[in-house]
Amino acid sequence: MLNVSRSGYYAWRKHGQTVNPREQRQIERDEAIKQAFIDSKERSGARRIQVDLAELDMTPDIKTIRNSMIRQGLVPKAARKFKVTTDSKHNQPVAPNLLEQDFTASAPNQKWVGDITYLFTSEGWLYLAVIIDLYSRSVVGWSMSNRMTATLVCDALKMALFRRGFPEGSIVHSDRGSQYCSNDYRDLIKKHRLTQSMSRKGNCWDNACAESFFHSLKVEALQDEPIMDRENMRRAVFEYIEVDYNKTRRHSAIGYLSPENFELKNSA
Repeated sequence: MLNVSRSGYYAWRKHGQTVNPREQRQIERDEAIKQAFIDSKERSGARRIQVDLAELDMTPDIKTIRNSMIRQGLVPKAARKFKVTTDSKHNQPVAPNLLEQDFTASAPNQKWVGDITYLFTSEGWLYLAVIIDLYSRSVVGWSMSNRMTATLVCDALKMALFRRGFPEGSIVHSDRGSQYCSNDYRDLIKKHRLTQSMSRKGNCWDNACAESFFHSLKVEALQDEPIMDRENMRRAVFEYIEVDYNKTRRHSAIGYLSPENFELKNSA
């Protein structure tokens, strides 16, 4: 109610209105750590908070931040397991695995990965398809539908092509799901002179970056929320992708920058 930290309150209880310099520094550090945690919508752990504080010219080490988070009861949103979506029981042609778990890229539009996930709503399933650029981990294309069809993945790829200026030669990697093996999707790749790549059968690690994104979405934005209808789910996904993930969420693979800031920094 008074908007003071737990450590600050107990320091006041112990010493009255007199707080020694060391305790004052701890109080201020705790408050900065708590504010960074709140600003991240309770998603950041100690490592990301350390980068946030460094931008404020504060340099506590990881152990100090972790101890402060424990002392204040600041627990990042935790993991859960989610449903596998791949339907690879079909007779359609599959592409070779050109990515081979090399998720690095030296420039934008060299390597894209795509995948589909289920989102549970009060009105039934909603399906989300994404395209992620491995250079910056930016979600460059995405689409949602009540049905898991080839149109779903084609729409995500069309968005990526439009937003990235229709590059040619990009590797577009996915699993062996029937949507990605469909004639419509393969024709779209051929039309825009892209190169298709697919994971090995039953190997989720071959598309780990897309799986990681879905994990982050569900853990950080959805699992603690009340069950939504489809319209509210669409809004929540839009906000997470376009406001949080691409613009502000720090990613360990790109030096704890957001995808947007990484691309801006490296294009200067």
